[in-house]
Amino acid sequence: MTCCGNQIDKSEYLEYNYGKGDKNQAPPRIRANGEKYIDTFNEQPWALSFGTGEEKGIWMNSGDQAGSIMASLVWLLMTYSAVTVTLLTVTEGIPPILGMIYTVLCCMALASHAKTSLTDPGSVPRSAVPQEEQRRESPSHSMCGQCQTFKPPMSHHCRICNRCVSRMDHHCPWMNNCVGAANLKHFILFLLYTWTCAAYSLTMFGWNYFFCADDDCTFHVLVIHLVRAMTFLCIGAFLFTSSMLMNVTYGLMTGIGTIDRLKKKATNTMSQSDEEPIALKDVFGIAGFHTWFLPVDPVFEDYDRVMGYSTPQRLVREQQFMEQAAENGQGGSIEGLGVRIRSYQPPTRGPLPSTALAFCDPFGACPDEQPVFHPPLQKGNGNGRNGGICKICIDTTIYAIVQVALQY
Repeated sequence: MTCCGNQIDKSEYLEYNYGKGDKNQAPPRIRANGEKYIDTFNEQPWALSFGTGEEKGIWMNSGDQAGSIMASLVWLLMTYSAVTVTLLTVTEGIPPILGMIYTVLCCMALASHAKTSLTDPGSVPRSAVPQEEQRRESPSHSMCGQCQTFKPPMSHHCRICNRCVSRMDHHCPWMNNCVGAANLKHFILFLLYTWTCAAYSLTMFGWNYFFCADDDCTFHVLVIHLVRAMTFLCIGAFLFTSSMLMNVTYGLMTGIGTIDRLKKKATNTMSQSDEEPIALKDVFGIAGFHTWFLPVDPVFEDYDRVMGYSTPQRLVREQQFMEQAAENGQGGSIEGLGVRIRSYQPPTRGPLPSTALAFCDPFGACPDEQPVFHPPLQKGNGNGRNGGICKICIDTTIYAIVQVALQY
């Protein structure tokens, strides 16, 4: 069998049960080496709700009051520094171009902070399953005693967020969020921009104090007190962000996060570590170098490999894409489905789509063989029916209609 220019061994199949109840269903084949695609399926919930649960539309940790205060303090201090530099510009203490540069750096730092705080750090869904490589290497896998779900390697359960987080580094109170595989880029950008702001300010103030004796360099008497307070603030920010950048750099070079490193040091097993360094493309994505310095979500080359798990729903879509590509014989693209065999784009967070592959009858009998993958619109009688239409029927019908429409 040939697909996308690759010879496929028909004996290579995935062993997942997708919840259709048919034990004789044909399992999907494994993608060949180098055969990739972009999955543009949107799994984000429509509900305008805040929280860290799977059903919440916007990720926000609102249960930690101390974290909320510390995260707000970051915005307050950054705004204070931007106002101080703006006043220096207005009073002609510094050239306007220097004030503009500092304001842009502050805006980038605050944007990165917002993305870190409001981005899902890589929470493990209830439907997570091991990847095929993990299933082959080990017959047993770790489970989280709190979430009662599969626990990917290097993931940890955060008691504050109450979720397991893939490749969790630590829970940062200044971000009011965990730092994991999905928001590590934003966290690094925040550290870089904050470090740059502090170094920029200290250089500007130091040059004015030590090397400028002209009257034009004298700060206004009303602003000089703000500058003195900002100097101490910048010194503290510079030292703190420097230590955090070194900590993150060490984690990338060794592949060991902060929590794992503390555990290994406590048990004196650092010398026995066999983790691989984390590639930059697994942090900043493959969308291009111009996106590395922007607080936008990264596009990973292999989302499942970065997160350490897969889901039956995504594997079902992959089966459809690969089978359609084989039937069409189009090699590099599937025009009817809007899919390119190139790379895999991470889906957005939210409730999981249907595991069915055909049209459901929204007004007829609705199977409910997998309750965890088949959530009703609201709590009902336990059989997935709530006055007519269940959420899975809606998702499946819309998805199938879109597929048919795109083919024409």
